[in-house]
Amino acid sequence: MQFRQWVGVFLVFVACGISTAKAQEFADPQPTMDNPRRIVLGVDTKDVARLNNILYNTVNLQKNYGQDNVEIAIIAYGPGVRMLLKGSPVAERVRSLMMYGVKFIACQNTMDTLHKTKADLIDGVSVVRSGLAEIVERRLKGWVDIKP
Repeated sequence: MQFRQWVGVFLVFVACGISTAKAQEFADPQPTMDNPRRIVLGVDTKDVARLNNILYNTVNLQKNYGQDNVEIAIIAYGPGVRMLLKGSPVAERVRSLMMYGVKFIACQNTMDTLHKTKADLIDGVSVVRSGLAEIVERRLKGWVDIKP
């Protein structure tokens, strides 16, 4: 088949919305509303490009499992806490993901170092004493820990 024909066939597939991607195979037990996948993402950067990538990854996880079949907690510590401050360059995206059930958690130890209080955080953000310890405890409770 000539190159033009391949391009034509490809464009037909794209135009028809036919995906060539293989369907995701889930491990047992299958994720459900009653038994969702539990995923924790640790964030320790203030780099806006990386923060946006983490938020895109979060959306993709929800798309893959279905919003009702996955619990996602984003735990910010160190420089990552800045993403959860009011006025953060990603504040609107954080608020949007909260509306879809994503939990955002800030490290109090880092907040103390930055001289920030809960009032400085985006409304709805939770606070724990230690962000890293929270990740460890969730991992021990069966959460999958991803460091994007």
